[in-house]
Amino acid sequence: MEYLNIHGDFPRLLNSAVTLGKFDGVHRGHQKLVEKILEKKEEGAQAVLFAFLSSSQMIDTREERAEFLESLGVDVLLECALDQKMRHMKAETFVKEILVGDLHACYVAVGEDFRFGHERKGTPALLEEMGKDYGFEVEILPKEMQDNRKISSTYIREELRKGNMEKVNLLLGRPFSLKGTVQHGRGMGHKFLFPTANLVPAEEKLMPPNGVYITASRFGDRILQGITNVGYKPTVGEKFLGVETYLFDCSEDLYGRECVVEFFRFQRPEQKFASFEALRGQMQRDIAAGKEFFDEKSVDKMRKIRYS
Repeated sequence: MEYLNIHGDFPRLLNSAVTLGKFDGVHRGHQKLVEKILEKKEEGAQAVLFAFLSSSQMIDTREERAEFLESLGVDVLLECALDQKMRHMKAETFVKEILVGDLHACYVAVGEDFRFGHERKGTPALLEEMGKDYGFEVEILPKEMQDNRKISSTYIREELRKGNMEKVNLLLGRPFSLKGTVQHGRGMGHKFLFPTANLVPAEEKLMPPNGVYITASRFGDRILQGITNVGYKPTVGEKFLGVETYLFDCSEDLYGRECVVEFFRFQRPEQKFASFEALRGQMQRDIAAGKEFFDEKSVDKMRKIRYS
């Protein structure tokens, strides 16, 4: 996949099947849009995803999003900041100069609530009208629904802030995850508690509430079950937000390895314990709960399921 971060001129593409939006989280609704441009790819077009960047924290980091879109089969990912130029560009100018002039769009897929251009005056209806003039097809998709509510990044953010990982994963159509490189901690886990793999989230990553979660960690094709603490480890006294995972039945050195931690269930809030022994006892209970969870569920099925 070609990954382009636009800071000025747009690339010149040919025969592009384009979908546009913010794509924060690439949830089930977004995936329907991606499916549409992939259908056009089978007919010979380039599958192009145009993502407008925002300054707020994201459900997926840009790297995580790019990797997921590549796995789906997208050919080109264009990321464009909503700077003053883009914010003040008329919708008609955007279509004429960028969609038609630069991307040579033959097909455009958008959601029914998509808006673009100065004062958000660009609508799906405008795209349809201009598509007739400039010779590109437009398809407008209805919003995906869950529990009588439209699936959106806002909906997912609300559930993520509650730590409701089951609902977050249902809305995403895949597990919420964090990618990073295993780092050296202070060694307290090895010395006093249990050996753990430590990650530090990127600043742009929106994280669930501090606490303990049941997780699975991917190291390449290898999947290891475990429990993960998100937070500042108040018993130890860290000063930065960390993600610390105890991996069941794993004692090997994983420092420097790339890891993707997938979150399945919130177990309990983070808390400060009076002693390491008290913390160790709670961790043993957390581990038992995690193993019981995985005894009842298949990680492979939870990871591969696609919701319709």
